[in-house]
Amino acid sequence: MTILDVIETKKNKQELSTEQINFFVEGFTKGEIADYQASALLMAILLNGMTDRETFDLTNAMLHSGDIVDMSHLGGIVVDKHSTGGIGDSTTLALAPILACCGVYVAKMSGRGLGFTGGTIDKLESIPNFNTSLSEEQFFSVVKKVGCAVIGQTANLAPADKKMYALRDVTGTVNSLPLICGSIMSKKLASGADTILLDVKYGSGAFMPTAESALELAQKMVTIGTRAGKQIGALITDMEQPLSDHVGNSLEILGIIDVLKGKQNRLYFELKEVALRLLCLTGKCDMASAEIAFQSAIDSGKALQKFAEMVSAQEGDSSYILHPEKFQIGTKDIVLAQQDGYVCHMIAADIGRAVTHLGGGRMKKTDTIDFSVGVIMKVAIGSQVKKGDVLCEVYHNNGKGLAEAKSLIQNAIEIGNDKPSAHKIAYAFVDKNGVELY
Repeated sequence: MTILDVIETKKNKQELSTEQINFFVEGFTKGEIADYQASALLMAILLNGMTDRETFDLTNAMLHSGDIVDMSHLGGIVVDKHSTGGIGDSTTLALAPILACCGVYVAKMSGRGLGFTGGTIDKLESIPNFNTSLSEEQFFSVVKKVGCAVIGQTANLAPADKKMYALRDVTGTVNSLPLICGSIMSKKLASGADTILLDVKYGSGAFMPTAESALELAQKMVTIGTRAGKQIGALITDMEQPLSDHVGNSLEILGIIDVLKGKQNRLYFELKEVALRLLCLTGKCDMASAEIAFQSAIDSGKALQKFAEMVSAQEGDSSYILHPEKFQIGTKDIVLAQQDGYVCHMIAADIGRAVTHLGGGRMKKTDTIDFSVGVIMKVAIGSQVKKGDVLCEVYHNNGKGLAEAKSLIQNAIEIGNDKPSAHKIAYAFVDKNGVELY
């Protein structure tokens, strides 16, 4: 077998065999297949697609290209949540302590932000001294003791994906459902969780533009996870506006603390939906008992205490969680409504880009982040406003990027005369039993 045989097969719209897929992934990962040959195959896959069997085989080959984390020694149910990314998406950090209070383990490996989407690890590092680089032994020790831990991706998980994505990014082959599925699911399956909830975003602040395209991606990923023996489901959720009122690293920690103290806002309602679905997937709960457990964790104050406990166990200063006024926040400016009306649309990505201009994100992996800057939204889609009302607060340092940020935000928030229809957070839920529309 040669790589030319594999390229010819897919170029001619034929199915690749398991052996051909394994040959490609192993050879490319080891450097035995040249980038230009891999690019040709990736483009053929983009143009001609893959069957469910091919997509599973691709994912499985990428999964086995590196380490596979074993969490069976924890002796309990290990859950994981993966979001396809968005603006103000703080659900992971709010979810982990709540689920730990509900009797399941959350052992989460997360990434940093790049471009206009924030990274979970960056948010955690806005807490003084928080250690996201625990050894595997330390990581499991914290999970066992506290019930949850969140670290950076230190294990050699799916190295084939890392190499393949770098090539896709410069060859116009990112937007392929089989390749997206392989990228996401190879890492998720390698991470070792028993139960996985995928939060697939759509809209102006997400990779998938429409609910329908997000649903198609979710169904394919659930099929792969089910075939791999996992309890897995997917929520299709809206990213037409920031998920949290708070966008920016320290600010998002403040928003999480608000929700763990009982504030019921957009973040709370999505968090609740994700938590209930995930608890049901474990088989420990039905929707009614899951809701009781979720709300009890918040109302009792145990979830906030658990968050502080996780921070302390990972060497962070937990006093910032219990006394959030200690966070250093930038200087406040405001963006005002230019007319009366209703907020009818937002370009969520541009609000994320505004935070990047302020210094709260990175365009290159080597960029340094200013944790203290960001945006606090004062309106949502459907809000009625009058000219001069505050649309959002903008926090900056010494005016860096302020003019660009305010301009982006002003143009990102559209105000019209007619009140828009009610905005649903979730569009659908998918598991092995099918699709449930909201």
